[in-house]
Amino acid sequence: MADQRTHIQGTLSDLGTPLAQCTFVIVDLETTGARPGEARITEIGAVKVRGGEVIGEFSTLVDPGVAIPPFITLLTGITQAMVAAAPRIEAVLPGFLEFAALDQGTVLVAHNAAFDTGFLKAACTEYGYHWPAPPIVDTVALARRLVPRDEVKNHKLGTLAGFFGVPDQPTHRALDDARATVGVLHGLFERLGSFGIDTLEELRGLRSAPTPAQRNKRHLADDVPEAPGVYVFTDAKGDALYVGKSANLRKRVRSYFTAGETRGRIREMIPLVEGVTPIVCGTGLEAEVRELRLIAERKPPYNRRSRNPERSVWLKLTRETFPRLSIVRTVRDDGAPIVGPFRSSREAELARQALHHALPLRQCTQRLSPKKTAPACVLAEIGKCGAPCDGRESPDDYTKHSEAAREAMTRDPSQVVSTLTEQITELSAELRYEEAALYRDRLAAFLRVAARTQRLSALAEIPHLVAARRADTGWEMCVVRYGRLAGSGVLRQEADPDAYVRALVATAETVLPGTGPTPRAQAAEMECVLRWIESPGARLVELDHPWTCPISGAERYRGLTDWDRASPSATRM
Repeated sequence: MADQRTHIQGTLSDLGTPLAQCTFVIVDLETTGARPGEARITEIGAVKVRGGEVIGEFSTLVDPGVAIPPFITLLTGITQAMVAAAPRIEAVLPGFLEFAALDQGTVLVAHNAAFDTGFLKAACTEYGYHWPAPPIVDTVALARRLVPRDEVKNHKLGTLAGFFGVPDQPTHRALDDARATVGVLHGLFERLGSFGIDTLEELRGLRSAPTPAQRNKRHLADDVPEAPGVYVFTDAKGDALYVGKSANLRKRVRSYFTAGETRGRIREMIPLVEGVTPIVCGTGLEAEVRELRLIAERKPPYNRRSRNPERSVWLKLTRETFPRLSIVRTVRDDGAPIVGPFRSSREAELARQALHHALPLRQCTQRLSPKKTAPACVLAEIGKCGAPCDGRESPDDYTKHSEAAREAMTRDPSQVVSTLTEQITELSAELRYEEAALYRDRLAAFLRVAARTQRLSALAEIPHLVAARRADTGWEMCVVRYGRLAGSGVLRQEADPDAYVRALVATAETVLPGTGPTPRAQAAEMECVLRWIESPGARLVELDHPWTCPISGAERYRGLTDWDRASPSATRM
């Protein structure tokens, strides 16, 4: 019998839109901060590309209507004077939207696209312009899929531009960065051939298709309960591969085996997974803390953070006749002031440099005493050290410097702040922005860790604390002892509050006092507890020790601690 099925030839539209026929608008913004709605746009740069050729460019400064923070000027070079005569964003938007033609099938491209599109959408909403919701390609996401970490150290714009040999290097100015992104996009397109991708639809779906391993492991989520808690992915030997937490364990575990999971390292892990161990927790805080403790204990290879808290670094003022600042990994009970833990040795060194710039502490590592002298180094000759090594500075005179360092580390950092901000201001006025940025980073590193230490130390001094926070089914409660979560649970609406608190306290873990700012818990665990206690609606139920931080402490300079993080351009590059 003849085959009577009808064969229909597909059209080009069935195959998708060839990349060579797409019009791409690559955009980059400079802003006064990180959050759309709060921060404002200061510059827009865009390049229109089709078939690998540039067919147009758009560039303008924008008057944000607010003061440009000094650290943004340091980063971008955009000053208040430069934007004084520039148009406001409501006048710029029509021209940009007309250039981009986003409602005509144009594809919007950006490096960390969520940032740029977030600001553009917020501006359109604020001034009544329609946002056409164009197709979006994020070169960060695409690079993570096409350029593995063994080829580049990270996926910042500057790194990728150097890797692909892009002639237009990013400079933290919008048009320069958009041009650099064009080069990166073309470099990424050259790698698409090995994936068999030559249409826009295939490109946008590149990161969406689940791997065969993901599809084959979906059954592992079947027996996971729909409850809050912690989950542990294990291999064939039962070793932990990855630890995570969720308010709904089953839903979260299932997501690892779907198209929604696009992280490269997790897709690499999935073929190794042979089991999932769920640990149901009574409260979200308990889940957070259990996750941190399990990661530190089992050190799963696919977790990036909190695996090695024992490797944390601290900055200590040594106990000796002529104290010095030392970066250490062990906290000893010797009464010496210490701040930390730092995120890295580099950050600890930046904080040490901030103190050294403000105070003439010795920087040599040899042990000194009035009877044991040594030749002075060049720091003494340039006035950065009083030279206690050769006897020029007595122990009493040197003690004034070490006590000032102790004061800055534990109570009041105003001397360090005033000295470094004065230096930053002078360098900025001389247009020496790179040098000013270095002092900015030093000050931010020191203030951030000093504030952190003071907050953690205050909590660590409290032998017993009970706090409560309203939940859907009653009150979540926690018992904290010397900064460690000792117990938690949910007080149901029908239960006797006094009886429940007594039972929770009686069954909570016994915790003994210790030394240092984090004596009985990781710093990350204590910060989880602090966030929970300080959240809206939380209440203190029991407290057997005063809970105080220095009124003149580093916390009051919180605005300065984000100097080296506030600009998204810094992370994009």
